[in-house]
Amino acid sequence: MEMTEADTGSVNYLNHDRSIKSWLLTLDHKRIGIMYLIAVSLAFLAGGILAMLVRVELMAPGETIMSADAYNQTFTLHAVLMIFAFIIPAVPAVMGNFVLPLQLGAKDVAFPKLNLASFYIYLIGVAVAMSALIVGRVDGGWTFYTPYSTSIGNGILFVSAGVFIMGFSSILTGLNFIVTVHKMRAPGLTWNRLPLFVWSIYSTAIVQVLATPVIGITVLLLFLEKTLQIGIFDPALGGDPVLFQHFFWFYSHPAVYIMILPAFGIISDLMGTFSRHQVSGYKFVALSSVAIAFLGFLVWGHHMFVSGQSAVSSIVFSLITYLIGIPTGVKVINWVSTMYKGSVQFKTPMLYAIAFLFTFSIGGFTGILLGVLAIDIHLHDTYFVVAHFHYVMMGGNVIAALGGLHYWWPKMTGKMYNEVLGKIAAGLVFVGFNITFFPQFIMGAKGMPRRYYDYLPEFQGYHLLSTYGSWILGAGLFLIAFYLLASLFKGKKAGLNPWGSLTLEWTHTTTPPHPHNFIETPIVTRGAYDFHLAKHLFEKEGSEMSEVVTSPK
Repeated sequence: MEMTEADTGSVNYLNHDRSIKSWLLTLDHKRIGIMYLIAVSLAFLAGGILAMLVRVELMAPGETIMSADAYNQTFTLHAVLMIFAFIIPAVPAVMGNFVLPLQLGAKDVAFPKLNLASFYIYLIGVAVAMSALIVGRVDGGWTFYTPYSTSIGNGILFVSAGVFIMGFSSILTGLNFIVTVHKMRAPGLTWNRLPLFVWSIYSTAIVQVLATPVIGITVLLLFLEKTLQIGIFDPALGGDPVLFQHFFWFYSHPAVYIMILPAFGIISDLMGTFSRHQVSGYKFVALSSVAIAFLGFLVWGHHMFVSGQSAVSSIVFSLITYLIGIPTGVKVINWVSTMYKGSVQFKTPMLYAIAFLFTFSIGGFTGILLGVLAIDIHLHDTYFVVAHFHYVMMGGNVIAALGGLHYWWPKMTGKMYNEVLGKIAAGLVFVGFNITFFPQFIMGAKGMPRRYYDYLPEFQGYHLLSTYGSWILGAGLFLIAFYLLASLFKGKKAGLNPWGSLTLEWTHTTTPPHPHNFIETPIVTRGAYDFHLAKHLFEKEGSEMSEVVTSPK
């Protein structure tokens, strides 16, 4: 079935039924993805505002705009919102939901009703967690280390219950994606022809299903200890606080890969599309996602080098930490090789992909440093760890998510955004991010502890620079929100395939997609990045592809 420009004006998932009820009760994976996009964007906005308040408070030693107690609660809420309500669900729930079935040539996910249930479970979990603000303090950071977290009021009960509920959403989403990838691929779409975004979402789903029950059990035990005074983690009740750390990090380090693996998939798709070249080492890049998912379960102890665990355990965890850098390095090397061999187009999504290479590589290299026992003892619980964490999460996940959002925005909405403003915003985000977090490496190496409300005057210059950078970063993010929302009303109508991509969501359905994705099931005869088979489609830069090269006539 060939798509032509005339098809873009046909019925699509946005206009076939515009009632509110049709959205709230929809089983369409695309609409569920859009609802997730709205929800996680609101969580990102709230978490971002809290981050700005933290940075303003740290502009000078002593009290600036809030008390020490308010500061602790502000950065805790920032962390909980950003990690559990935004970063973990953002790419899998938004882009995984919207794009995965389209890239597979499927009409929906395997379990549409379960998909809708996952969304409402997520909303309930966020609501329960945030209700902690009404009943008491929310303190202790996002790790909620015992016994402190269980001694500061009842807020922890609601946060732990909220995280427990959100965990079910994550598990059900992962299960849905695994079955969809295995059972609903189009004819001819073999494992070696899958887009790398599908490989990354598949690997992420495995981690979601296997790791998330651990955090569910952990917060349930925390809840029971707090309510029933059972000695599990609190030493005053006969419990073991280090046991909590083992449980927490056994989930939370794989959770890092729930956050970053989907980002790798986005970058692979962007590299292939905007380099006009087969992604170098396709099989290595695909299988490295699976390797990262596996190794992610074996390195949790590197968060606990100073917890009193045995020296042998620390050495083993340190060694495995080095190993996990190998599959990650494979990806980076192959992305660079893809650009080198290709013909790079510097569209807005590609700018984010290039920014990702820079920021995530810094996060990765500093992670290896923190895996070195002698170095970690000095840097543990300093701002060096804060900077590393944000270079991986913000510099990795969020930068990639912004690239993916710009890439699939025309497919989602049928509208093009302002390319000039897109490039300006990408520059602001990149510059602002590095000014915000790079000084934190320096102050951390000089001994500035993380999470502290007050600090010595010698660190003020670094904190000022970091705060000014956060304003630039914030300006870039607000500019993105402005021109994306403006495009809905005044944006140019998107063509079928404005980027000239070869994956099925661009070549075999309308823009925006048909309510049932495909009028006829695609038949796939080539890989997702076989641009050498479609050179005649790109005779001039920026030309749109309206022919199908995957289905024989």
